[in-house]
Amino acid sequence: MYTNFGYPRFRILLNRTLSTVTQTETSNDIILLGHKYPTDKWTNITQNIICKLGKNLHITPYHPLSHIRQRIVNYIYMQFYNRIGNPIFSVYDNLSPIVTVAQNFDSLLVPKDHPSRKKTDCYYINQDTLLRAHMTAHQTELISMGLNNFLVIGDVYRKDEIDSMHYPVFHQVDAVRLCTIDEVFQNVNNTDGLRLFEHRGIESNEKQACHTLESVKVMEHELKNTLTGLAQTLFGSEVQYRWTEQYFPFTHPSWELEVYYKDRWLEILGCGIIRQEILQRTGTEERIGWAFGLGLERLAMCLYDITNIRLFWSKDTGFLNQFKVEDPNVTIKYKPISIYPQCKNDISFWLPEDRHYSSNDFYDLVRDIGGDRIEQVILKDEFTDPKTKRLSHCYSITYRDMERTLTKREVNNVHKQIGNIAAEKLHVKVR
Repeated sequence: MYTNFGYPRFRILLNRTLSTVTQTETSNDIILLGHKYPTDKWTNITQNIICKLGKNLHITPYHPLSHIRQRIVNYIYMQFYNRIGNPIFSVYDNLSPIVTVAQNFDSLLVPKDHPSRKKTDCYYINQDTLLRAHMTAHQTELISMGLNNFLVIGDVYRKDEIDSMHYPVFHQVDAVRLCTIDEVFQNVNNTDGLRLFEHRGIESNEKQACHTLESVKVMEHELKNTLTGLAQTLFGSEVQYRWTEQYFPFTHPSWELEVYYKDRWLEILGCGIIRQEILQRTGTEERIGWAFGLGLERLAMCLYDITNIRLFWSKDTGFLNQFKVEDPNVTIKYKPISIYPQCKNDISFWLPEDRHYSSNDFYDLVRDIGGDRIEQVILKDEFTDPKTKRLSHCYSITYRDMERTLTKREVNNVHKQIGNIAAEKLHVKVR
């Protein structure tokens, strides 16, 4: 949820799932990745999303997302190792994307009324189960297993806008590091009187109430040094960067790291000191921790000059072969094979008067029908009838296939289908 070398792989697989064909068995059950789940009024997962399950682009050999993942893993391995030179971080990159509401929200102290829980933001299988919206959903289960240093990497799912930078499936890296008092102050000569925790402390912008200021500052220093080093490894040693304060339910204090890239500031990750309540719930009493999360697509688009996020899902060898290298550190700049023409159609409809409507639901419906032929959807106009007070939306839909030219006839057929199904499912009245 954080709004993207030579060492051996040290990867442990948990809850490994099979990438089997997903299908609906009955009207009340759905089979996803070989497991059956009951459906209910919360179910809003679509076939377009279901077909993405199990693709695991981040561990597909030679895929650009896999290259970025490996560069991050290698960097962390080099930063944190034990006395004999072995990396202390373990990597989990094949965990099932199907999680419980408790994992995705409750275990991370996300408030019950937080907007990120809404059906218009997440893909629910039923009221208790959903496709993870962030890799942080696995944090407490891994900590409960006794793990103190780990990376968890995978695909996450969120309803979103439709344009060149947004896609309902993307990939994240989350990291957690937990330290004892000896580890926190290992580089301090005189540790007399130094503690991790204090009683009756006061929470401030700098720390949680239960933490001592000195322990937080040491952890903050390590965290920020680690992440600025990662930014320099990826973007070059001369990259400009800055830290901004941020809020996340599961860390405090929290920050975002931005780099100056192509004449603008780009946010690349979020991080912070883990809320001690989260650790206490897992039975971890004598450690303090930091965590960070970043998106792979955002980094890959910058580093490889990939202009459209849909390309990561392309099977075009002209795209994929450009990344067929053994060394993930090789500098690659994507060269477009060809640019196929766009087709634009507008659609206008009256919103339902007595029902809830969300643009995210319309975007999701458009994706489900048009798939990756949909390049962009823009809400171009809103109109309120002065007499009836009914609200109308007009959307401009841009169609463009990544691998061939679309005919006007097939675009019109898809466009008509979008209108018909929007009227049926969203209870709008197409104008």
